[in-house]
Amino acid sequence: MRVKVTMRCNECKQRNYNTMKNKKNSPDKLEMNKHCPFCKKHTLHTETK
Repeated sequence: MRVKVTMRCNECKQRNYNTMKNKKNSPDKLEMNKHCPFCKKHTLHTETK
């Protein structure tokens, strides 16, 4: 049930992180505050395919 997802910065649109999620427990897109090395600050990252 766990799938690999890629996290993308909402400000610069760079794909920075890979993570796993359980589709059964969280069917919606993931959103996390993570550090973006391109923006050099903490920004909202959302799930992409």
